[in-house]
Amino acid sequence: MTLTLILTRHAKSSWDSDTLSDHDRPLNKRGRRSAVALGEWLRTKALSPDQVLSSSALRTRETWACMGFEEPEPTYTDALYHAGPAKILDTLKSATGRTVLLLGHNPGIAEFAGNIVEEAPAHARFFDYPTGATTVIEFPVDAWRDIRWHSGEVLAFVVPRELTE
Repeated sequence: MTLTLILTRHAKSSWDSDTLSDHDRPLNKRGRRSAVALGEWLRTKALSPDQVLSSSALRTRETWACMGFEEPEPTYTDALYHAGPAKILDTLKSATGRTVLLLGHNPGIAEFAGNIVEEAPAHARFFDYPTGATTVIEFPVDAWRDIRWHSGEVLAFVVPRELTE
């Protein structure tokens, strides 16, 4: 059996308000457009998550909402808000779905992506993981608790700019 991870950094957020906390920053117009495009891209690849693990920040919540999937109901957790790679791995190990979409933030999500894959894709933006970057990774395991560093196979990597231009 294999398990699939859709690893997504939140889409572009707004910096228009200096009164909002970082946690409460919404997406900007480009971010909303990018998240819609990411959802469409996943559907064209027949990728639909059966579990969503997301940071509790507003911009990750809005990214998921704009992706346009009606199900599943996401699990929002403070543990993924600016989490480092080890915390992301620990959170993922508790997953139960076969196809899990995980929404998070840099720098942790970029570091996690670089360490969880066996071989990085030949893409100039993979290691800096810009807003909306999404990697589809397959693991040859039966349970998420069995995933290890450098064990995932990259099936696809995309940044929103490639989908919206």
